[in-house]
Amino acid sequence: MKLRYNERIYPTPSQQRNLARFFGCARVVYNDGLRARRGAFHSSEPYISDVTLQKMVITAGKKTPQRQWLKEASSVCLVQSLQDLHAAYRNFLASKRGVRHGPKIAPPRMKKKTGRQTLRFTRNGFTLRENGRLFIAKLGDVEVRWSRPLPSDPSSVTIIKDPAGRYFASFVVETDDRPLPELDLDQTETGIDLGLSSYAVLRGRKIASPKFFRRQEKKLRRAQRKLSRAQKGSNNRRKAKLAVAKVHARIADRRRDFIEQETTRIVRESQAVYLEDLNVKGMAKGTRAKSLHDHSLGMFARTLEAKCARYGRGFAKVDRYFPSTQMCSACGSVQGPKGLAGLSTRRWVCCCGSVHDRDENAELNIRREGRRLLAAGHAER
Repeated sequence: MKLRYNERIYPTPSQQRNLARFFGCARVVYNDGLRARRGAFHSSEPYISDVTLQKMVITAGKKTPQRQWLKEASSVCLVQSLQDLHAAYRNFLASKRGVRHGPKIAPPRMKKKTGRQTLRFTRNGFTLRENGRLFIAKLGDVEVRWSRPLPSDPSSVTIIKDPAGRYFASFVVETDDRPLPELDLDQTETGIDLGLSSYAVLRGRKIASPKFFRRQEKKLRRAQRKLSRAQKGSNNRRKAKLAVAKVHARIADRRRDFIEQETTRIVRESQAVYLEDLNVKGMAKGTRAKSLHDHSLGMFARTLEAKCARYGRGFAKVDRYFPSTQMCSACGSVQGPKGLAGLSTRRWVCCCGSVHDRDENAELNIRREGRRLLAAGHAER
């Protein structure tokens, strides 16, 4: 399987200026290619092939006075920018024909200069030096702060500049699955009930809500107030904008680290994991949208599923309409608290006399339903 390894890089001031030019060149090439294909479509001309478009935009463009500065950037990243356009068109056409699963995809749009900028290089555009530095074509050697060794030679690297002004190198490497030692299924399988009062309820323990955004909300409000008062186009506004981006980056980093650590712990302690398939996109439209975005439950579910597949753990998603909260885990009757009023009910009594904690009862029901799905072959082990 393919994985990404993100490492922090520290380009010199001159290299940062060159990267800014490279980002602009890649963006212009993408927009020129999109403009050419739009023009062919409106003129009822045949669809421009990938090779023809590359010759029109890059090869011929470098010979014109308007685009001769494209020579400053490596041709590798310019070609990869057009490859992104080709992929965007393929996904759009597949979605329009109904071949691609998931939500409908809109046609490609023009790229604008934003806080986050990227460049991708294939193997002929970069080299890993023996001294640990990263050589990039027409940029030179860049210092890398390695957090861990790469398991294999990378097939590509993406240079990323985030809104906080940090630079990263994202390596794509090929790795093998690493199954963990098997555990006793009856003793270690767990259901996971995701929520807001508690981030997640597992078998035998609860994960408290970290509330990363809520804890930084006062600092963010202060930084945004300072930004709104700064004059547009001034250096003070640029500094204030960077301060806001740093607060957001700190929140995102902490949330990502929390999810990585918790999902790794769950995979190591559980032979099988059963998760409720929540409609996070629909839930985020309600009054609790800020808390739902803060928890990032969708990222948690995707990360957990990927790690279960990599480390050989069982994984199953319980249907979102399964009444895990209202069902009594003792007698099976569906008489628990319902609707919005039921969200504030933490404990309830069933007609059979059983007293239930709302979250623990839901976890037990999810665990039983997930075990049934896994045994029936509805989820891969």
